[in-house]
Amino acid sequence: IDYLRLSVTDLCNYRCQYCMPADGVEKGPHGAVLSVEEYGEIARAAVKLGIRKIRLTGGEPLVRRGILDVCRTLRAIPELKELCLTTNGSLLPKLAKPLQEAGVDRLNISLDTLRTERFREITRRGNLEDAFAGIRAAEDAGFQNLKLDTVLMGGVNDDEIAEIAALAKDGAFDVRFIELMPIGFGTTMKRVSTDDILTVLRERWPDLAETDEKRGNGPAHYYKSGLLKGRIGFIDAVSHKFCSECNRVRLTSTGMLKPCLCYSDTTDLRALIRFECTDAELKSALESAVYLKPRAHCFDDGAQITEQHIMSQIGG
Repeated sequence: IDYLRLSVTDLCNYRCQYCMPADGVEKGPHGAVLSVEEYGEIARAAVKLGIRKIRLTGGEPLVRRGILDVCRTLRAIPELKELCLTTNGSLLPKLAKPLQEAGVDRLNISLDTLRTERFREITRRGNLEDAFAGIRAAEDAGFQNLKLDTVLMGGVNDDEIAEIAALAKDGAFDVRFIELMPIGFGTTMKRVSTDDILTVLRERWPDLAETDEKRGNGPAHYYKSGLLKGRIGFIDAVSHKFCSECNRVRLTSTGMLKPCLCYSDTTDLRALIRFECTDAELKSALESAVYLKPRAHCFDDGAQITEQHIMSQIGG
């Protein structure tokens, strides 16, 4: 386990259908969310145990007050090899360059549709032009190997598969299709399988073939075509289990360490550090949580899923 997804907020300036209720999530007391210093303490302990990549998530991480301080704190950890961030892109025109200067290495940008009205429908309040302005700002700030992430929903945006994939044509981006997770609002929506996506893509790019290239440290697997300079990736945890190769754990914004997205089991690191635990006690808690990581998720059997939170509350 060398990859920590670290949520810095449950809040977001969008209300995407599969992630959040239309009126958003209730804002908790200020002290419920980890402080910059607490993120640093947990991250330093995790890195000592072998974590080498941290990805900042939310909610939307860029609405977090002090997000640049979080980035600088984590980037100052010598053994940390990669600091990444996932965002909807809308706030990047102001923050892309400061994020780059604060030490963020890579950005993933969510983009679920290329149609203006549909973008508004899916996000309930977002503007497609803001998303593209954010993508341009990331490029201008010098971020390379940008990844555009699309969550496909049957009957909502699955008629745009080839159109979205074509963004990989010039090589500026990899396009990745993320399988809808049966958590929270995702349980009420239709999932689109990787096999169905590939059928559509191969009608346009017949030579599309799987490649063993590593395009990051996450679970995506990639396909290439001679007509696309970028790659098409898939993160399909439900239909194509990759549990045996899973290298990640998640930390919620309130300090709960989750070994697996499917289950409600957590380790309360916030309580530990606020009761002034020793470095050894924090290390032991991290080790125990990782040791108890389940062999596999149970998304193929809904009756066994114990996680009841919506996606924005468990790190997106």
